[in-house]
Amino acid sequence: MMNMPVSTLAMMAEEFIPPMLLLSNARRQLKRQWTVLRENEQACDKCFASPDFFDSLGSMNRRDILHTAAVAGTAAALFSPKGLTAGVPPISITDTNVSLFQWPFRRLPLDDTEGLVRKFRQLGITQAWAGSFEAILHRDLRAVNDRLVRACRGHAELLPVGAINPALPGWEGDLRRCVVEHMMHAIRIHPNYHGYTLNDVSFLHLLKLAGEAGLLVQIPVAMEDIRTQNRLVEAPDVDLSTLANRLVKIPKAKIQILNHRNPLRLKGTLAAFSGVYFDMARVDGTDGPAKFLRGFPPGRVMFGSHSPFLIP
Repeated sequence: MMNMPVSTLAMMAEEFIPPMLLLSNARRQLKRQWTVLRENEQACDKCFASPDFFDSLGSMNRRDILHTAAVAGTAAALFSPKGLTAGVPPISITDTNVSLFQWPFRRLPLDDTEGLVRKFRQLGITQAWAGSFEAILHRDLRAVNDRLVRACRGHAELLPVGAINPALPGWEGDLRRCVVEHMMHAIRIHPNYHGYTLNDVSFLHLLKLAGEAGLLVQIPVAMEDIRTQNRLVEAPDVDLSTLANRLVKIPKAKIQILNHRNPLRLKGTLAAFSGVYFDMARVDGTDGPAKFLRGFPPGRVMFGSHSPFLIP
């Protein structure tokens, strides 16, 4: 045996290591990560992100945050109820920026609802506000919203967010259906794909009706980087320059700006309105989330992943 190569001895040793010993080592490592994560999670409200939370996690981007949550899910699966997790609620995350079905211009990983929900469960996402990729190009948004509601109905994690296009005739009926029949808490609009601006009278009317109904209006600044868009269907970023003037006239309005690459540019304008919220889907880079959160009052930044366009 003394003349055996080191690699052979290592392989023999692995065969004789009790499997429970390997599992025990894995549990110890996960237990340490779980402990740190639970301490940090106490500072994080369900879908409103806390600057202290991200500061304590160090230099992390959007994907790092989700994968840290996945560690907690793995730990919960390995530890017995009588162990570390006894009496401790699991990590709970609300993702406010999700879309179902297929992106019109190419297939995406996780663009099937079942696969996306499985991924959410692995990451500890217990609620996802889901719009529909079909709303980008379809004109019959009533049918789009109906399909979305049916898809969400089979998954407790999914909360449907209806699509409204105020440039189409009869959009008020679509809005009424979202509120009365589907009991939605939010709607999502796509001005850059639907051919209108935030300066149009129809948008102002939509904002008033939504405010009276208590609806949150989500405005994705961009769904896709313009550099990768189909040349026949190019959609520039939504121009937000006139939105502040609109909000002065509609104090009840509640708006969430999605997919803005640099929301800190809005700090001196839209951030002044208490009814305007932001997501962090396109905020990335070293210390990106922490810098972003420090720039806004507490409770104004909500977690959003832009899944499955951006892979969580």
